[in-house]
Amino acid sequence: MSADELMAAGERPVLLDVRWALGDDRGREKYLAGHLPGAVFVDLESELADPPEPARGRHPLPSVQRLEAAARRWGIDADRPVVAYDDSGGLAAARAWWLLRWGGVHDVRLLDGGLSAWVRSGGGLGTGDVVPPPGDVVLTGGGMRVLDADTAAALPDRGGVLLDARAAERYRGEVEPVDPRAGHVPGATSAPTTGNLSGDGTFLPPAELAERFAALGVRPGADVGVYCGSGVTAAHEVTVLAAAGIEAALWPGSWSQWSADPDRPVSIGEERRS
Repeated sequence: MSADELMAAGERPVLLDVRWALGDDRGREKYLAGHLPGAVFVDLESELADPPEPARGRHPLPSVQRLEAAARRWGIDADRPVVAYDDSGGLAAARAWWLLRWGGVHDVRLLDGGLSAWVRSGGGLGTGDVVPPPGDVVLTGGGMRVLDADTAAALPDRGGVLLDARAAERYRGEVEPVDPRAGHVPGATSAPTTGNLSGDGTFLPPAELAERFAALGVRPGADVGVYCGSGVTAAHEVTVLAAAGIEAALWPGSWSQWSADPDRPVSIGEERRS
């Protein structure tokens, strides 16, 4: 949803502010200083993930029950639309989009361009905390495809495509700022999420996204899986793939789960593609 569309919306959606970045714990502080009027702050670490553990990764999926309790705290009702945003091109807000879709909420969108797009369009900001009346949404789970480590790793050999949404230098194993080992899952294709965005932080048009993923070997009807460091920015890639007409599955444990197991093989450098 564009900022202009949000401003013109007849029914005010539930607004979720999901400001988060790896190594930056100031999301709530930034929210309190200025957010879309009426927006509720969502803490990615405590509300959009279970506590980290090596066997499940740095941001394991929360249970349906925990997610439902959080969604009700955010004021989500059964039939009210939801719009999530951040200030990083949707890289964090997409986690909320994916989880709510997985939980069974159908009318949930991302604000294209996030907070910056809202301000560029003339939108005002509110300050302080927003505590909405509790919602009544009921979540069921199973609304989005999920892969485990073995199924994800087997995709390339089965004719599918496994996309690595991390920065290219992490994929190649040149740097690894947070996880136990550097490199990537053998057979995975590098597809950094930053390549899904234009210079102003909005999504590339669907046709350009389709061209991008076609160049990476994603064809119509292909079995596609996506991972990143811990299943956060991979949700962003699943989102843009959906915008391009491609259904993809998320591997929640991602590289943080894979690299924590010393028996799992690791590849360094670029993969040869036929």
